[in-house]
This record gives sequence, structure tokens and C-alpha cells, in this order.
Amino acid sequence: MESEKYLRDISDIRNLMQRSSRFISLSGLSGILAGIYALTGAAIAYILVTSSGRPYLILDGYTFRMVLLDLLLVALLSIGTAIYLSTRKARKNGEKIWDSASKRLVVNFLIPMIAGGLYILIILDQQKYGQTGALMLIFYGLALVNASKYSLGDIRYLGYTEIVLGLISALLPGYGFWLWVAGFGIMHIVYGLVMYFKYDKS
Repeated sequence: MESEKYLRDISDIRNLMQRSSRFISLSGLSGILAGIYALTGAAIAYILVTSSGRPYLILDGYTFRMVLLDLLLVALLSIGTAIYLSTRKARKNGEKIWDSASKRLVVNFLIPMIAGGLYILIILDQQKYGQTGALMLIFYGLALVNASKYSLGDIRYLGYTEIVLGLISALLPGYGFWLWVAGFGIMHIVYGLVMYFKYDKS
């Protein structure tokens, strides 16, 4: 009897420590919606490029600016949805949305993302944009792996997948668009569904 109480106390302490050091209110539904946004954005970009009369983008062209706006809208929708749904989940669970754990999560996620974003802008300015999709996947994957230390550990598996897809895209640049679709669209939906049924639904 005493041993069972002791083990239960240890389990409670471990759970408390995990909650204080990790932000665990990420919503699986936000991952699903981010994937849907990415697939929709990719479809719009594909239509824009194929209807432009060229099989490629010109950096100073109208089509490129529209595709860039398309990507920006996808990113903003994904971020906004993640913040809204995670905030709602945290409040439902009686947890703080902005504490030391969530701050560490955001900082560790943003470091690779900002570095990667700046690097991509530099190579775009140099008109070296053949590897842009691969770099997006790789730096996003690195950001997820880096942030997973301060959130649900399952996130790192999505990060590993994004990195692998990015490396394949670098090897096969002709398939970069479809690998981007797989990484940001399909894999987000798969990850979101796993997280939803593993954490949210219960």
C-alpha cells in the first residue's frame, strides 16, 4: 500500500515537472488545418505558375509576387490557427499559454526559422532559387527538432521527416514542388491526426 502511494507520488511529481518544463497544449487540429492551408496554397501557386505561360518563376515578375503572397498567407493562417487553438486548449486544461516553457519553445523554434528565412532571402536576391523548397523543408525541420525539447516529443519525428524530404528535394530539384507539398501539406495532416487522437480526443 505504501509502495503504491510512493510510486503514485513520484508519478505526480514527474508529471508536474514535465508540465513546468514543456509546453504541452499544442493542438493536433492546428496541424491538420496547417496541412490543408499548405495544400490549398500549393494548388493556387501551381495554377498561377502554369497559367503564366512559363514553367518557372521570374523573381521580378508578377507571378512570383503573387506566389510569395500566397506563401505568406499560408504561413499567417497556420500561425494564427496554431495560436488560437493552442490558447483555447491551454485555457480548457487550466494551463498558462505564455509561461517559461512556451517562451523557450518559441525562441528555440524561431532561431533556425529566422536564420533559414534570412538565408533564403539572400540566395533569392542572388537569383539562386532552385533549392528554395529544399531549404524551407530543412530549416523548418531543424526548427521543429530544436523546439521539441520544450514541447511534445512527437514533434521531433515530424521535424526528422521534413529534413529528410528537404534533402531528397535537394538531390531531386525537379520534384521540389511535390516534396514541398508532401512536407508542409500531407505530413502536417498526418502529424495533426496522430496528435489529435493521441492527446486531444482523450
